[in-house]
Amino acid sequence: MSTKAFTLVSAVERELLMGDKERVNIECVECCGKNLYVGTNDCCIHHFLLEEQTLPAGTATFTATKQLHRHLGFKKPVNELRAASALHRLLVLCDCSITLVNMRSLEPVPSGARIKGAVALALNENPVSADPFCVEVCIISVKRRTIQVFMVYEDRVQIVREVSTPEQPLAVAVDGHFLCLALTTQYIILNYNTGVAQDLFPYCSEEKRPIVKRIGRQEFLLAGPGGLGMFATVAGISQRAPVHWSENVIGAAICFPYVLALDDEFITVHSMLDQQQKQTLPFKEGHILQDFEGRVIVATSKGVYILVPLPLEKQIQDLLSSHRVEEALVLAKGARRNIPKEKFQVMYRRVLQQAGFIHFAQLQFLEAKELFRSGQLDVRELISLYPFLLPTSSSFTRSHPPLHEYADLNQLTQGDQEKVAKCKRFLMSYLNEVRSTEVANGYKEEVDTALLKLYAEADHDSLLDLLVTENACLLTDSAAWLEKHKKYFALGLLYHYNDQDAAAVQLWVNIVNGDLHDATRADLYEYVVDFLTYSSDQALVWKYADWALQRSEELGVQVFTKRPLEEQQNSFNPDDILTCLKRYPSALVRYLEHLVMDRKLQREEYHTRLAVLYLDEVLQRRPGASDKGADVTETQAKLRHLLQKSDSYRVHFLMERVQGAGLPMERAILHGKLEEHEKALHTLVHELRDFPAAEDYCLWRSEGRGPAYRQRLFHTLLALYLSPSPPTPELTVAAVDLLNRHAAEFDAAQVLQLLPGTWSVQLLCPFLTGAMRGSIHSRRTAQVALGLAKSENLIYQHDKMKLKGSSIRLSDKKLCQKCHSPFCEPAFVRCPNGGLVHTHCAASHTDPSSPSPGART
Repeated sequence: MSTKAFTLVSAVERELLMGDKERVNIECVECCGKNLYVGTNDCCIHHFLLEEQTLPAGTATFTATKQLHRHLGFKKPVNELRAASALHRLLVLCDCSITLVNMRSLEPVPSGARIKGAVALALNENPVSADPFCVEVCIISVKRRTIQVFMVYEDRVQIVREVSTPEQPLAVAVDGHFLCLALTTQYIILNYNTGVAQDLFPYCSEEKRPIVKRIGRQEFLLAGPGGLGMFATVAGISQRAPVHWSENVIGAAICFPYVLALDDEFITVHSMLDQQQKQTLPFKEGHILQDFEGRVIVATSKGVYILVPLPLEKQIQDLLSSHRVEEALVLAKGARRNIPKEKFQVMYRRVLQQAGFIHFAQLQFLEAKELFRSGQLDVRELISLYPFLLPTSSSFTRSHPPLHEYADLNQLTQGDQEKVAKCKRFLMSYLNEVRSTEVANGYKEEVDTALLKLYAEADHDSLLDLLVTENACLLTDSAAWLEKHKKYFALGLLYHYNDQDAAAVQLWVNIVNGDLHDATRADLYEYVVDFLTYSSDQALVWKYADWALQRSEELGVQVFTKRPLEEQQNSFNPDDILTCLKRYPSALVRYLEHLVMDRKLQREEYHTRLAVLYLDEVLQRRPGASDKGADVTETQAKLRHLLQKSDSYRVHFLMERVQGAGLPMERAILHGKLEEHEKALHTLVHELRDFPAAEDYCLWRSEGRGPAYRQRLFHTLLALYLSPSPPTPELTVAAVDLLNRHAAEFDAAQVLQLLPGTWSVQLLCPFLTGAMRGSIHSRRTAQVALGLAKSENLIYQHDKMKLKGSSIRLSDKKLCQKCHSPFCEPAFVRCPNGGLVHTHCAASHTDPSSPSPGART
């Protein structure tokens, strides 16, 4: 597809140049700033001043004003013109001679300096010399296979190098020390400083006119075989793909990012960025195509024309208008070198955004998303396409000029609901990705509110995730939208996030009660209970506690029992909660269990009240049906456990309740609490006939007590087993089992006195064996302890004898080692080092560095 990159405008008409002289033809042109120089075949140089004007339509026109013309005095045509603006000189190649003339007067320099024997010339635009007042010129000499390099000054020339070539050169371009030469059969790169040559590729000069043009630092453009425009660097490689020209190209020019080529009928324009042909301009009889500092001039033998490039921004916009997105992006990226950095960044971001909307309109969402993010699109531009998604409080206005041509999503999709749905899914995905990035900075309210509306409308699972995490949803807009789409549970979450817990809970309660319909959560009642459990608003908890308990005492009481312990201690008074729970017996029991078992509060009223509630339930259900036996057993187990483990309830009060209630096990436990062990064991043995329970009782009551206390309990139990005379077989077996299992708990001598004489040794063998083993072990342990004591005493006696083994002389001349005073009485203390101290000095000794007293005499 074609692109309008250039317009062709006339610069110098035939009449202005040559009047009525039919035989005068243009041979060469040179442009330097506003100065245009034309060389003709009658050996004349014409100087014009170009004035550029921009028409209202945006197109440019040129007006040429002729300044003067001068005949050079030869009969040969002017072959080439090159301006050296730094020297105010014009280099004129005519009749194999390069003459220096003044750029204004066109007069030759007074010194007559010139270069003879030149067939063609090229200026070095990347000069080797650092002298700003000279120009480096490379010529093809009339000498065969010779290139010469000159330094041209204001009024003189100086040859600096002569280089031989493998073949006769036909065209030359120069960059630094590198020459790009078109020889007879091939192109080469030649370093005239080192003499190193690099072959590029062959061509036939007889069939095709060579083209050698420097296009940038160390890079050249060449006319290659097969109608290809080839790019080559001084290293002999190509960093760009070739462009496709016609076979009979006459000239080439560069106007970045385009390469222009001239043939017999057309001027073709190719992009250096993607090598595609962008434009073709009909142009017949042209024979000159050159570029001068960004200005492209083309000429026939009778007239001069200028190819005016359209501004790159306009070219890019034209491509975008034609939906040629990739070409527009390539051109925009390539425009970096032509546009100031800051302006380029603004322009390029806008192009990316426009391209993104083009892909978006074509439902190419992956490409659109990448372009939006790369172009740093104001996300509100995208949201504004969707009706009602922007908050009503938003003051956003779309970019001007607009980034796209659509009023809203309905126009873009032409009402196709399937496309609308796809666009909404894309926006959901895009907003979810960018909401935590820099793209959403400053616009989080718009992003999150739009996302909430999309989720609610699509019944998307992520709606709840959005509301339970940090978000910036605007309450007014979001609440109305959620209510419209009957998302009442989500609306409650929104209220909660905005610190309106009372409104949230009321909404959820209405859903649970059936006043509102929202099936988002089947366990909403449990959710509300959990919410109240962790709420720090006491008034809110008290307001809905009754509602929660009425629906389920078991779950409702968790509002109080599962609260964080610190909050229970500091905020809620247990007595207030117990008052509230009076009407809910199951909840009351559970809360008391929480206070007693979980929090381990040792208040008597809590323990007693819980025990009474257990007892009442046991008594109430005892006459019940057999299918409730399991419940009764469970409650009885809880009651017994409480009676055994707790020391905080009123024992006498409970004993009164238990007496005559047919609860012997509970009565036995209470007797035990009152240290009435005989009564307790009598109940277990003679009423319940529960011998294992009797043994467990002895172990329970003796926990944490001394061996004598435990022994007394077991002897009491044994006495109960043996109390009937003679004992029944059942009690006999129980007594034997007790002795055999707990032999270590009895005094064997006392037991043997209690046992009937009719019992065989075989029957009591385990007990007697254990008793003997325990007795022997005790005796041996005592013997070992006695031996150790005797050994320790012997050691002490030995130490004392050693101390008494030598005499100590005490006189009034001996001084106390501590106070350095003489001894006035025979009593003293001797230290391990042999020093003597007063007894009172030894008693008051505190210096750890002094020798400690060892023996008192």
